[in-house]
Amino acid sequence: MTKLPRPPASRMFGWMALACALALAGCASTRPPAPVEDRATARQPARPATTVEAAKPATAPAPVASASGTDTRPATYTVKPGDTLMRIALESGQAWRDIARWNGIENPNLIEVGQVLRVLPPTGEVLATKPVTTPKIEAKPLDAAGAKPAAPAASGAAATPASAPAVPAKDNDDDVQWAWPASGPVAAAFDENRNKGLAITGKAGDPVLAAADGRVVYAGSGLRGYGNLVIVKHNATYLTAYAHNQTLLVKEDQVVRKGQKIAEMGSSDAERVQLHFEVRRQGKPIDPAKLLPAR
Repeated sequence: MTKLPRPPASRMFGWMALACALALAGCASTRPPAPVEDRATARQPARPATTVEAAKPATAPAPVASASGTDTRPATYTVKPGDTLMRIALESGQAWRDIARWNGIENPNLIEVGQVLRVLPPTGEVLATKPVTTPKIEAKPLDAAGAKPAAPAASGAAATPASAPAVPAKDNDDDVQWAWPASGPVAAAFDENRNKGLAITGKAGDPVLAAADGRVVYAGSGLRGYGNLVIVKHNATYLTAYAHNQTLLVKEDQVVRKGQKIAEMGSSDAERVQLHFEVRRQGKPIDPAKLLPAR
């Protein structure tokens, strides 16, 4: 076998240097580019996650539209110490039975401090358009042994004609025909801070009349400071209160007409014989003298 001549040492070193240079060039061409974007992102401070719900302020219940415009009353009420369902109803301009029904309350005497109550009708329920009917009262002849006279409340109910038509819903809640509830002089005018209505004086037993057509939503003595009280709801906006009576002549859910006798004046829970008369618009007391006709 013929041996090839060995190249000189200087040439071998040249080939080895060339091979190393090519290897280094190949390594540089396969290396991925430096993550410039990643490093720039990493240098930015981390932003905290935003919680839109936490940043939103608590919103009040949406107002409910009524025939007379927008109802500005809050949709709920939180029970406070000393509250009763009757007083909550008066202050919110509603019937206590309606509030009990909206909240599933079976016993009106069992409400708790901190309890949140709905005080506006649920969506779609319009109280002013509900038909109002008068219960039919059947007159029976006395038997041979005689019969006891009817109680004052029963005789008051009988005084309402059985054929009285339903109170129609009005297109405009402000379109109410008002009349004075008593004929006596006004002893105390309306004062928003001290007197939420008119004090009309008279003699014990003087007639107390409904100031407008409506439905009785309360008749009793369960509201401290009002004595024997009648509350009449006229539509979704207005109700009237008649306090300090000696006798009540109507019952709850009874239809009454303007000028109808609903009670007899007295001094229950008062220092003298008087009628305390209130008009409330969406639960807020307003001056009755601005609505009543001139005498």
